[in-house]
Amino acid sequence: MTVPLQNTAALQNADRPTVSIATYPDYPQAQRAVDYLSDNGFPVEHTAIVGTGLRLVEQVTGRLTVGRAALAGAGTGAWFGLFIGVLLGLFSDSNWFAVVLTALIVGALWGAAFGAIAHAMTGGRRDFSSRSYLAAEQYGVTVDAEHGEVARNLLGRLAMTL
Repeated sequence: MTVPLQNTAALQNADRPTVSIATYPDYPQAQRAVDYLSDNGFPVEHTAIVGTGLRLVEQVTGRLTVGRAALAGAGTGAWFGLFIGVLLGLFSDSNWFAVVLTALIVGALWGAAFGAIAHAMTGGRRDFSSRSYLAAEQYGVTVDAEHGEVARNLLGRLAMTL
């Protein structure tokens, strides 16, 4: 499956040779380096931050019970009900506040029911909540080869100020 790239500048830069000018143990340091290059007039459109050694981390945030699933579903349903209520309220001759409040309550009730049912149907195979993120072992700053020397010199000045 091919995923189309949205950034045409990235497509143009993909064919150019690049050089690594620095590596950092975390993303904020790499971001700080690119920001420093930008602050000093470097054409940062020729720069990339490349994470290597990627891994998926799933941080478990707590136990998920039918009650918690229903509560989360109620919250989601309430937001959806609020949205529908505002839309209906705009085009209704009835009391706007009553329409919005009714839609919010109905949305919360349906959301709670669907949340509880969906969790119960898992049969206990996933009784925890979590959030996932990608983490890299290190982050490299690369630039197009023709700009490598200028970027290295600028980052050398940054290293001297730290």
